[in-house]
Amino acid sequence: MELQDKTIGQWLEHWAETTPDKEYLVYSDRDLRFTWKEFNERVDKMAKGLLAIGVTKGTHVGIWATNVPDWLTFLYAGAKIGAVLVTVNTNYKQHELEFLVENSDLHTLCITEGVFDGNYVDMVYEMIPELRNSQRGYLSCSRFPKMKNVVFIGQEKFRGMYNTPELLLLGDNISDEVLDDVKSTITCHDVANMQYTSGTTGFPKGVMLTHHNITNNGLFTGEGMGFTQNDKLCCCVPLFHCFGVVLATMNCLTHGSTQVMVEKFDPLVVLASVHKERCTALYGVPTMFIAELNHPMFSMFDLTSLRTGIMAGALCPIELMRAVTDKMHITHITSVYGLTESSPGMTHTTLDDSFEERCTTVGKEYPHTEVKIVNPETGEECPQGVQGEICCRGYLVMKGYYKNPEATAEVIDKDGWLHSGDLGIKNEQGNYVITGRIKDMIIRGGENIYPREIEEFLYHLEGVKDVQVAAIASQKYGEEVGAFIIQKEGVTLTEEIVKDFCRGKIARHKIPKYVFFIDGFPLTGSGKIQKYKLKDIGLQLLKEQGITPQ
Repeated sequence: MELQDKTIGQWLEHWAETTPDKEYLVYSDRDLRFTWKEFNERVDKMAKGLLAIGVTKGTHVGIWATNVPDWLTFLYAGAKIGAVLVTVNTNYKQHELEFLVENSDLHTLCITEGVFDGNYVDMVYEMIPELRNSQRGYLSCSRFPKMKNVVFIGQEKFRGMYNTPELLLLGDNISDEVLDDVKSTITCHDVANMQYTSGTTGFPKGVMLTHHNITNNGLFTGEGMGFTQNDKLCCCVPLFHCFGVVLATMNCLTHGSTQVMVEKFDPLVVLASVHKERCTALYGVPTMFIAELNHPMFSMFDLTSLRTGIMAGALCPIELMRAVTDKMHITHITSVYGLTESSPGMTHTTLDDSFEERCTTVGKEYPHTEVKIVNPETGEECPQGVQGEICCRGYLVMKGYYKNPEATAEVIDKDGWLHSGDLGIKNEQGNYVITGRIKDMIIRGGENIYPREIEEFLYHLEGVKDVQVAAIASQKYGEEVGAFIIQKEGVTLTEEIVKDFCRGKIARHKIPKYVFFIDGFPLTGSGKIQKYKLKDIGLQLLKEQGITPQ
């Protein structure tokens, strides 16, 4: 299939004309349903509302919300008028929010009330005290001079903020001709979406992604899973992350499929939505699938409609892939490898791959994409089977980091290759295998140890629900291996049981020096495990036990 040149808005209008009465967006838990035609009409009203408050082509519009129904309305409305939708991590706290607002030059910020541990309205008032005394549309903020509007997504009214009904009402004052004139200026190579890297290392950076980047990545993702208009995808991953907004939303958009949304991840709502809507596909990071499989009401739901899906966002244990296939009927669970800077999919296992390939590799490169493994030190391409850094080139590479040409030049070389920072090999079948992060690698007394290998091994120990391996600082060896284990309910493991399981089966220097039993892993808002935090947690747990790392 060739690359497509449609904008996001043109794809939406295509299905609104082709299959107007087919359901596009469904929230099964509240029986909220939009056909393609109905949703497109709401998007056009919202687009005119944004024009009415001064949003124009190139304007940066932030959205800070869980997967609420109007999240996608704002995405498409902004795309139709050439605005750039800046996604804000739902777990951000005050300092992180203020950094993003300033760094991204936000003009308009759309928010909900917030999540259980953070009130977004209060945080915005703290960030912009002028808002409490400002007339809507006339905000003047000394600290954030480019910020002109705050929109509350919902019916409630807050001082200085528009709400969505008011925005839609304002849109009635803008003619369809004005909207059409603006739409005619948009091309597929304009930036449509800006996502801030999760900040697992250093300051977050704004990744600029174009219509062309993300619609084509969604298109080829769906092609790899055999998507058609008859598919229904249950999306419980956050929309502020590429997994949700590209691999899910752009996939459904380019295939005319139904998108069944879950506002905030809840394994029970996911299982019920799949059951009620007869979903054919399900996405999630490994921790989500684990939560679904282990839910006490799991057996009450009929999941036989499922056939495919994606498990990604973290390295996927083989035993979990097998359980998802056997117990959830996802006979063709696939995995996508990539990063925000590659829109995100770089490689993908497909329906043609064997179960073993889908369990142990991340498949082959996407269509119209070049992937290679290079020696991180010399830059030379590695032979087959030799580990190096994964790089890619093609339509999927971001336009760059916003206002940060230096950081852009660090990851995109002069020949256009995007350097991932991930380690991998290319096997004899031409599939890629991820072996770890360059920065995650444990160096113990000069020996390179890759956490993925130990994690896969420990996953076979009876009683291990999930496991992550990270470096623990050591005076003697520089770093030691630390295993962080979440146990299955009703099982009691000990440090000695874990070490006994390893002895004689993996090299002595790979056996965990330290074993920690914890209730959960520190996660980014998009569900990625923050390994650098595990290192700190390990040191703190050792300190509490009165142990000083040697």
